[in-house]
Amino acid sequence: MDKFKAIVVDQNNDNVEYGLKNISINDLSDGEVLIEVCYSSLNYKDMLAVQNNGGVIKNYPMIPGIDLSGVVVESSSSHFVTGDKVLATGFQLGMSYTGGMAQYARVPAEWLVKLPAKLSLKQAMIIGTAGFTAALSVIKLLDNGMKVADDPEILVTGSTGGVGSIAVQILSVMGFKHINALVRKEYQVEVAKHLGATRVVMPDDIKGNGKLLSKQRFNYVIDTVGGDVTAELIPQIHYGGGITMCGNAGGIKLSTNVLPFILRGVDLYGIDSVNYPIEKRLAIWKRFADDWEVFDKLQYNEVTLAEIPGVIEQLKSGKHLGRTIIKISEKI
Repeated sequence: MDKFKAIVVDQNNDNVEYGLKNISINDLSDGEVLIEVCYSSLNYKDMLAVQNNGGVIKNYPMIPGIDLSGVVVESSSSHFVTGDKVLATGFQLGMSYTGGMAQYARVPAEWLVKLPAKLSLKQAMIIGTAGFTAALSVIKLLDNGMKVADDPEILVTGSTGGVGSIAVQILSVMGFKHINALVRKEYQVEVAKHLGATRVVMPDDIKGNGKLLSKQRFNYVIDTVGGDVTAELIPQIHYGGGITMCGNAGGIKLSTNVLPFILRGVDLYGIDSVNYPIEKRLAIWKRFADDWEVFDKLQYNEVTLAEIPGVIEQLKSGKHLGRTIIKISEKI
């Protein structure tokens, strides 16, 4: 096979550099399935992957991209044949294993999911790791008492980012009526409302003035930010409510107290989409294909491999809205 294009991240002394290069199949990690990549996507973790001390890439050089969708061109696995449409998110893609920001990827069969019939390769990447994480967050709360019939107050932080925007849209299409969207900038207000938020709140609106227990405002919280934002919200959750956590853009430290947990029975749920069992993944993707019609209102933009650096800067500066997908194959 001739040379093909990929984003390659490398380390030069103490500096991490990345750019578009021509590589060969031999530059890919081992795996049973070779895929012509049609789409990838850009996530917060992909931004970290190209930074000094980003903590994502384990060895250099590396092709980033924790998501991909495409068509099988070679397979030594009995589970996949040439022509199968597949997707992959998480595991070690783009970290210790060459990822989705290339025209071809070679992937272990046990990391792949066959694309549901009603879902396109493009739609799969509009969802990507961000949407998959949003789905796991919503499902975790549904499994632990959140019901449309109870008319709960729900807050989504980072509501116009990748995970948050899809979480808001899922909640909206499910019929929840009190979806509070936390935003930081005025220009994000209309975006959150378009997605289905019924009320938009700003950071000053959630300040609890350092109280160990604040006024009970939210039954459930989907937190994508972490840090001080999470600490402010935990004391404001209603008795018997819960909060999911899946992000650390606001910091990795959490300063809180035990009273919300032992006096109000608040539950805290950690959400991990990276190593979520492969045997359970198809059911999540089928919900997007069959039940959750989220694509009409989701905000996304489409770029090429060459345009990735501009989006990386948006993610780094906190100015990125919605989802960005990368169109790689011109054939699909």
